[in-house]
Amino acid sequence: MRMSIRRFTRLTNAFSKKVDNHKVAGGNSGARRVSRVRYLACCYDPGPMPNRRWFLGALSVSLLVAPLAVGGQHAGKVYRMGWLTGLSASSAPHLAAAFIQALQQLGWVEGQNLVIDYRYAEGRFDRLPSLVDEMLRAKPDVIFALGDQPIQAVKQATTTVPVVMIACDAVAAGLISSLARPGANITGVTCISREIAGKRMELLKANRPRLSRVAVLYNPDDPGKAVEWRETETAGRTLGLSLAPVPIRDPKEFQAIFTTIVGRGTEALIILGDPFTVLYARELVELAAKHRLPTMSAYREFVVTGGLMSYGPNLVEMRRAAAVYVDKVLRGARPADLPVEQPTKFELVINLKTAKALGLMIPQSLLAQADQVIE
Repeated sequence: MRMSIRRFTRLTNAFSKKVDNHKVAGGNSGARRVSRVRYLACCYDPGPMPNRRWFLGALSVSLLVAPLAVGGQHAGKVYRMGWLTGLSASSAPHLAAAFIQALQQLGWVEGQNLVIDYRYAEGRFDRLPSLVDEMLRAKPDVIFALGDQPIQAVKQATTTVPVVMIACDAVAAGLISSLARPGANITGVTCISREIAGKRMELLKANRPRLSRVAVLYNPDDPGKAVEWRETETAGRTLGLSLAPVPIRDPKEFQAIFTTIVGRGTEALIILGDPFTVLYARELVELAAKHRLPTMSAYREFVVTGGLMSYGPNLVEMRRAAAVYVDKVLRGARPADLPVEQPTKFELVINLKTAKALGLMIPQSLLAQADQVIE
């Protein structure tokens, strides 16, 4: 029994289509397997055609030995990601879960094709250089860094390992050259906090029209917070408010700081967001409630723990966006070629339970603007 080259090619092409239609975990079809099938057709010698069993056996072997290309990556390789944050392992677990879930949806499963080296500074930012050194010794394929200070520590340690960041204000902190062209080895997500400082002041003033004296808590060691403080002060001055900067570095000093704030006649509190203030959000909010100070903060996480209001980006969505960058880098993209993303939506969250405890009546016009009202 003989078979023509044309018929053999038709058979292999038909089989190729079936392979093309087979989806491989991670995204792409088995392109290399298909090319192996076509190779058989090209090299076919039009002699006596072997029997059907030989043909299927040879075809199966060729498919099995062909390497499988998944998303442009090496089949079977396990990638390594360093995870650096100023928080603790127990801080904001819903944010970590959102990031891990987003990675899984993109085909990266911890313990299967991805190893994650977690490093937590736990509010002790002097530990960052040694934590970065530990990560680099493990030779990561990418580093995920959260917060301006952790990102700065990584930037100072390496210019070659790709870094995906979540920054407070990456440009102001000098972490990247520009949003469109980050340059070097860093890309990711940043929120331009200083640009929404004015909106936070307006919302706080709308809640308390007679407000005049406001204290602003911030971490002075975060390179972006000094810039955000100046923007906040300018916005407050425009609204006729007197703002006092209150640097915070050590949780042991919180009680004394609040005593001083209240002694100055402070009527409200603004908490600028960064890993340090997020780490101690509950302590700061509880002290504010104890001294009957309404708070305006950067993230909803402060309001969920008992703060009055927040206006800022959704941190869960920022984590999901960062996962997309990690996926692109692991699939071969260069950080320098990936423009840095900014949040497109900012949310207002109000805690009515806290307002009631403080004896405040939130105007209906303000409630109508809220994205979430906690009752």
